[in-house]
Amino acid sequence: QVQLVESGGGSVQAGGSLLLTCATSVYTSPYTYCMAWFRQAPGKEREAVVAMPTRDGSPIYADSMEGRFSITADFVKNEVYLRLNSLLPEDTALYYCAANLGHCRSLSPSEYTYWGQGTQVTVS
Repeated sequence: QVQLVESGGGSVQAGGSLLLTCATSVYTSPYTYCMAWFRQAPGKEREAVVAMPTRDGSPIYADSMEGRFSITADFVKNEVYLRLNSLLPEDTALYYCAANLGHCRSLSPSEYTYWGQGTQVTVS
């Protein structure tokens, strides 16, 4: 069974930064699993932030996310990270880590088989 556990959320002021961590029970090689971050704010649909790797190894970002947010990974520790910079109150949401077998094919939530429980980010 694949397990994903998010951490690193918290409350920050606008303009601040956070580093979210997704600890996984699998070796997160780009040749094994697509890893992704999603978020969901109250009353809104779940939306993608970023996923990697695509077939060529690069990440794919949602249109509004690239620039302020970035994804990295440590395959020795089996951890995936999401760096959130220049945070805005609109970024307040529950942030989820997700995974799917194979390379990343899309940012659709339905493509992802495994999900963490989420970590709360609150920006004021």
